[in-house]
Formats: sequence, structure tokens, C-alpha cells
Amino acid sequence: MAAQCVTKVELTVSCDNLLDRDIGSKSDPLCVLLMNSSDTQWFEVARTEKVQNCLHPKFAKKFVIDYYFEIVQKLKFGIYDIDNKTIDLSDDDFLGELECTLGQVVSSKKLTRPLVLKNKSPAGKGTITISAEEINDNRVVNFEVQARKLDNKDFFGKSDPYLEFYKATGTAWQLAHRTEVVKNNLNPTWRPFRIPLQSLCGGDMDKPIKVECYDYDNDGSHDLIGNFETTMTHLIEASQCSPVEFECINSKKKQKKKGYKNSGVVVVKLCQVQLFYSFLDYIMGGCQINFTVAVDFTGSNGDPRSPQSLHYISPQGVNEYLSAIWSVGNVIQDYDSDKMFPAFGFGAQIPPTWQVSHEFPLNFNPSNPFCAGVLKGVVEAYRVCLPQVKLYGPTNFSPIINHVACFAQQALQQTSASQYFVLLIITDGVITDMDDTRNAIVKASRLPMSIIIIGVGGADFTAMEFLDGDDGRLRSQTGEAAMRDIVQFVPFRQFQNAPSQALAQSVLAELPQQVSSFFSLFKLKPPQEPNPS
Repeated sequence: MAAQCVTKVELTVSCDNLLDRDIGSKSDPLCVLLMNSSDTQWFEVARTEKVQNCLHPKFAKKFVIDYYFEIVQKLKFGIYDIDNKTIDLSDDDFLGELECTLGQVVSSKKLTRPLVLKNKSPAGKGTITISAEEINDNRVVNFEVQARKLDNKDFFGKSDPYLEFYKATGTAWQLAHRTEVVKNNLNPTWRPFRIPLQSLCGGDMDKPIKVECYDYDNDGSHDLIGNFETTMTHLIEASQCSPVEFECINSKKKQKKKGYKNSGVVVVKLCQVQLFYSFLDYIMGGCQINFTVAVDFTGSNGDPRSPQSLHYISPQGVNEYLSAIWSVGNVIQDYDSDKMFPAFGFGAQIPPTWQVSHEFPLNFNPSNPFCAGVLKGVVEAYRVCLPQVKLYGPTNFSPIINHVACFAQQALQQTSASQYFVLLIITDGVITDMDDTRNAIVKASRLPMSIIIIGVGGADFTAMEFLDGDDGRLRSQTGEAAMRDIVQFVPFRQFQNAPSQALAQSVLAELPQQVSSFFSLFKLKPPQEPNPS
């Protein structure tokens, strides 16, 4: 009998006294969560944000995982000092880890343990604290916030303000959300954001909420501009016509300065509680996941007849491209009712004219590029196509992204969350049209669409850095920011010795949240209301 998910659990992570691996500054820590699917194999579930120059980080990003009472769920929390933009953590300094079980965390509610190094010796005086909370409230709070006349904390230029929202937990405050930094601005407007109601106040509309406003400093010594306390009952009075205003008070300044009034005013223009449908609510309510495969046929893959080629099909009938298609497609196909999947190639010269194409159907039928099933249709189309094309180049992603985006744009005309599109691109990693691809992804971020990129072969995938903007968001050539993060990249060879399901678990881990958050953002409900359990 299959294990039953008892509930979802939200894990909040903080650390103290981390090792300092940086010369002239402090470590820039990030926490990665891994789970164990067998006795020896660990796979990555998610990562927090990086906290700049900080040995006592409180991570704003939470880990949400399914809790199965009857299964021992092994967890590993790894802390790394991030010194570059590469996705691979092997080139970053390791600051320590903790292995435990989800049961231990859940039963403790708050677990503090020393961090250890790979050889199990103590990681200095470093400790990690994990707080667990059951998610039993599916409401979210949408915010639009700005401020005016904030104190200037910088000698040169103006303050770089950001906000932190804290939930009251007994005698302490727990970080619920951190906004982005608005550079050089005493009258900032932050991007709209949302916080789960449970994370903010545990569903209690009268529980205290603390908001702190800081001036960001690169060295990590962020200056407190001021703070205030409020409740959801007060916050939800805010509307575009009638914003709610809060004086930002700096208690130290208030004690020292006679006639002190405030350190600026935080203006809540919108605070709206909304029911948040889960991924399963959308799927069970009739939303279709449309899966498209795009395969890289550029010359850098090598001659398919040579065993050194990434397209070489071994006597066992496999290569890295086929393994990636099998692994991800096997999971995705369950969410598509007709099991018909469009499959394309790019970067090859194709018959009969031998022109280079960046979006040709693997079955060479432009009017019907659909393949019946992943394991049979897509795989067979790839096998038949391979000897008929000439590998060429360049490696352009934008045509196939724009191709799928056209269909996602049409789906957006619907009044309900009827369709969501997932594009799987399998590539050897040398991207040519970075600017056009960046523009295409920013445009697609406003559509019901996600992109999974699997890098095959041993190439240096640092070229994928273009997927991350300076402030964590991808930007187009014109500076337009992506509305949301829709790209997930993984190097295939990280999973070569892992169980077959590990690759799919890693690349698809973020998809449910991307689907539900997109439809929530556009206030689209499932086609049919899911039946209450």
C-alpha cells in the first residue's frame, strides 16, 4: 500500500556562529536541503536565498515538504559560502551540515544542533536551528507597500531600504518574509509580494506582526531605520483608495533626540487575504499540464556515430538525452489526459533543403508534431530523426521558447486555470542567443509556462548564469524583470549514479509551486472546484 501524505510541513532555518571562509568580509551563506531516497543516495529538494556577509543568517525562504508519518524521511541541511554564480555547490566553501529525520524536527517543533564537517568533526561553533510548523491554512496575503521620507543612513547617496516581516512565536520573533532592496531611494515602492497567512500570523488575525525597515549595506552591517508592530486585523483595512500608514520608529534615536517624530512612514496600499489553491487542487479541478520536449542537435554534441558523442545510442539503447526524456517525461505524462506530446529539435540541418532549423518536429510533420506517449512516441521519434539530420548550430533557445509561449498566451484567454505548459530543453550547454533567450524567458514569465533545462555532457554550465539576474530575477535586454522564476536548470551528470527517480524529483520539485502561484497571481480558479476531502 502506498504511503499516505499526512500533512505538509513548513521548515524555517537559521544558523549561528558559522565558519568565516572569506578574507576581508564574512561568509555569504546559503542552505540546501537534501533528502535520502535510498541508503546512500541524496537528492536536492530546494535551496534558500544567499545571505550576504553574515555569520548568523535567518533564511527567509522556507522549505515545504510532505510529511509521511509511517516513513523515516532522512534530511540533510548543507550550509555553503557562495562565492560565485554557478549552480554547482562543489566550487563553494562548505560551512557544515546536519543530518536528521523529519520526525525529529516535527516532534521537537524547534531543533537546534551543532553543524559538522564532512569528516563529522565540529564546524567550529556553528549551529543550525530548524523550526517546523504544519501547514493547515491555505490562505495567502497579497501586499503592495511603499514608504516615504525614510531616514538617510548613507554618507554618499541615499539609503537602500528593504523590509522584514516577523511573526510572533512565544517569546521570539520568526522571520516570515524579506522584500528586495530598493537602491538609493528614501521613498521606495517595493514589488508586490505575498506571504502565506500561516507564516505571517499562524492564521490568527490579532497576533502581533513586527515589520522592520533596514538600510542594506554590502558588508552585512545593515542599519535599522525603524520598525512598528501591527496585526492582520489592522493591515487588511488597507486599500488603493485608503492606504494604511505606519510610523517607522527607531527606539535608540527616539531616546537620544528631543522632538523625534519618526524615521519615515511605511504605507500599505494593499493587504488582501486570498484563498490559495494547491497544485493538486488545480490538477484535480481539471487543469491540463502540456509537456513539450526540445532536443539539442548542434554540432558540439559530436557525431552520433561515435561512442564519444552525446547522441550516440549505446548497444543497451540509451544515451543521456534518452535518459533525461524518460526520467522527466515518465512523471509529467500522468498529468496530461491525451498523452500526446509535441517534440522538437533545434540546431540541425534538416531535409530536404538542409537549412538550419531551431524548431523542427522530430517526426518532421509541422502540422502535427505530437507523439503518442513519452516512452514510446517521443523516444521513437528521436531515434528515427537522429540519423536523418545533420548536427550543426548555433544553439538558439529563443525560437522554441517563443513557440511554446504562443500556445501559453492563447491559454491565458481562458477564464479559468485550464492549461499550463512545461517545456523541457535538453542541451549540451553552449548557448548562442543569450539576449534573445533572456527576452523570451522574461516574456514567458507572464504566461502559464515553466521551462526545465537539463544539461547533458561534461560542459562548463556556468553559461547558464544568465538565468539569474543581479537581484535574483532575470532581466531582458531592456531591463524588464521577469515576473516570476520559471526556469529550473540541472546538470544531468550530477544524477548519473542516483536512483532513476532522483533527476525527476529534482527538476520537478519547483513545478507545483510555479503552477499554483501563477494561477493565484492571475486570480484564476480551477476549471471545476475540487471536491473537499
